[in-house]
Amino acid sequence: MSLSVVILAAGQGTRMKSTTPKVLHEISGKSMLFHAIDAAQTVSDDITIVLYHQAERIQKEIDAIYEGIHFHLQDAKQYPGTGGAMKGVKTQNERTLILNGDMPLITKDSLLALTTGNADINMSVIRLDDPSGYGRVIIENEQVLEIVEQKDCNTPQLMTKTVNAGIYAVNTELLERYIPELSNDNAQAEYYLTDIVKMAVDEGKTVNPVYVQEEEFKGVNSKLDLAAAEEILQRRIKTEWMKAGVTMRLPETIYIDCRAKFEGECVLENGVSIQGASVLIDSHIKTHSVVEDSYIENSDVGPMGRVRPKSVLKNTHIGNFVEVKKSTLTGVKAGHLAYIGDASIDEGSNIGAGVITCNYDGKNKYQTIIGKNVFVGSDTQLVAPVTIADDVMIAAGSTINKDVEKGALAISRAPMKTFKNFFYKFFGTEKK
Repeated sequence: MSLSVVILAAGQGTRMKSTTPKVLHEISGKSMLFHAIDAAQTVSDDITIVLYHQAERIQKEIDAIYEGIHFHLQDAKQYPGTGGAMKGVKTQNERTLILNGDMPLITKDSLLALTTGNADINMSVIRLDDPSGYGRVIIENEQVLEIVEQKDCNTPQLMTKTVNAGIYAVNTELLERYIPELSNDNAQAEYYLTDIVKMAVDEGKTVNPVYVQEEEFKGVNSKLDLAAAEEILQRRIKTEWMKAGVTMRLPETIYIDCRAKFEGECVLENGVSIQGASVLIDSHIKTHSVVEDSYIENSDVGPMGRVRPKSVLKNTHIGNFVEVKKSTLTGVKAGHLAYIGDASIDEGSNIGAGVITCNYDGKNKYQTIIGKNVFVGSDTQLVAPVTIADDVMIAAGSTINKDVEKGALAISRAPMKTFKNFFYKFFGTEKK
């Protein structure tokens, strides 16, 4: 059966206490709405997102990444509630799956379970040991009879541990009939999507409960929920990569972006953060190092190293307190305490302690080009734009602001001066 997906993302999310729309808050490197879109794309190519609060901003961010997404701008003031969000929404296929944009943990397997079978409505339900605060889903003979809010439950209904998880797969023909009939004649003056279940039961339609895991259907409504969801997603991400062969020391201390990729034998030590769409191949990232949107192959970083975006490291050693930014290093050693920015350094070159590429003049960034087998002595400043040819030695403490030719020694120092017996004169003491 052909399937369309509608993702509800119109809410203001006031409990987030943020000017950022709720669905654009990030979890493991990606907006929670984008996690929902990714899951939806595994089961359908007809996806509609319902927007209202900061709709233009959300649509702009979606359009920058995804193609073929449809949008429905809802008048949430006139049509509040989950049922109101569906007013006027049109889908193309026989069946429509309705998701929430604040459920970033849902998986393809759960969506497939919700969209199989011949029931008129498949409804996600969760069994909770303590269902307090939730509306109860009353089920008999494996069919949903009704949804009862807790305040309306009688004593037997209060004992029910099955609650509504908020996701529905509905025959589109029914949806098109039921949504216009929804009423907001209730205490909250909202249109409830749950009312379509009662309509279907009253018509003798089949409403099938699909039991799902609570973890996947957690809604994110606050910063506390956001942190809890990230912990769950991080556990999933790291579990999959460890199964794929990545070694992690104290994995609970490690952060891995959902866009990161690993190949070959990789090791991540405790406290490591791998951010953005980084790619690591046969590399070792040591304690408390950060890698951001970079490519690292057959290299090691840290401890306490930082590789900033658009860097490429191949066959390279980056030691403690070394920062690399938007640079390409091939076969390089930079053991400690260096800043390498907007640079290209070729194989066999050594970058000493305290070396800085002075790449920014306050207005523009400039390139530093270092060739093969170059030895850059400690505490050297390379003032870009500058090119250091192959087989060059640069003396420690030099400031290099001109190109250096192949095979040369470059040295730039103020002459050293000494003043005999100055210590004793300064402190007014006799020489011992």
